[in-house]
Amino acid sequence: MWALIFGFAITAAIAGFVYLVSRVYRLLPVCTPLFVRYKKGLRLFSAAVIVLIAALSFALLLGYVNAAIIVIHLTVFWLLADLLFFIVKKLTGIRMIRLSSCVAVITAFAYLTVGFTLANNVWATRYTVYTDKHINMRVVMFADSHVGTMFSGKEFNEYVRQMQSYNPDIVVIAGDFVDDDTSRKDMIDACKALGTLKTTFGVFYSLGNHDKGYYDNALRGYTGDDLINELTKNGVTVLRDEIYDCGDFYIVGRNDKSELERGGGRAEIGDLTDGIDKDKYTIVINHQPTDYSAESKAGVDLVLSGHTHGGQMIPIGLISNIFGLNDMVYGHERRAKTDFIVTSGLADWAFKFKIGCVSEFVVIDIKGTD
Repeated sequence: MWALIFGFAITAAIAGFVYLVSRVYRLLPVCTPLFVRYKKGLRLFSAAVIVLIAALSFALLLGYVNAAIIVIHLTVFWLLADLLFFIVKKLTGIRMIRLSSCVAVITAFAYLTVGFTLANNVWATRYTVYTDKHINMRVVMFADSHVGTMFSGKEFNEYVRQMQSYNPDIVVIAGDFVDDDTSRKDMIDACKALGTLKTTFGVFYSLGNHDKGYYDNALRGYTGDDLINELTKNGVTVLRDEIYDCGDFYIVGRNDKSELERGGGRAEIGDLTDGIDKDKYTIVINHQPTDYSAESKAGVDLVLSGHTHGGQMIPIGLISNIFGLNDMVYGHERRAKTDFIVTSGLADWAFKFKIGCVSEFVVIDIKGTD
């Protein structure tokens, strides 16, 4: 499915490039008399060079993925502006090429500026969940930091300080702390930052699909085991299909769904939690928000996930919902007696824009009986 989505995105970016060339071709003689004397072929070549230079500039500044995002969005807004001013022309007889072009560019710029701001700043999102069990505590959770893509390992310290300001009883990391583009230095610096957290019960971590790396680990300079060792060295408890008994409650860390694709294993949640004290509150860390039916049936109390990046940009979240790629894209949902919370992530993997969501960490107050 994701191959189809990326294939569609590439096709849309190429089509968008062609459309933008046609718009600039139309605009050039309107903007400057120089191009009025140009033959059509030379004017078309000039338009293509202008659009290509702009696209390559965005690629050098933000990367090829984000350059494609800019091209696609500019195309969409230009199409909408053309439609609007086509209607105006039909009603008034006035042709406004320059104005329609300005409206398209300014609107796309404003829209993507908002998206860039939402992605590159971090907010704290708060939830309160209720239970009839004897527990009252605060959980700070984050996922998808992808350290090194939007902030360095050193810069991650600032977000750790922000999390610490909420005085969490536990901190939960729901996967994708790093990825293939995270350098060894950034990984080590970020792990050291986690070591400064002061909590009542500790910091708990379960691997995401990117943490072990998809490509040759020699490129980033460390393996998944190296990451786990560095986390452990800094006081983080890494759970791989394991349960940690905190006394009044359990933390269950599930192997990521991607382990099955890598030839590894992943325990069924019912088998994993079989035999635990059902009177205790149970928190499950599951990077990908899937398997909700089984988790609810197992009677766990709270499931924490990331992975979706909150839908990232319209309409990715809608596509995920339509095709059932995940059980939930973002937010809080309760099924039977189980609460599910999915975060949009502390940062990002490739995209530097978020529309319809923000970069965040989550603060969860669990309210039980006294």
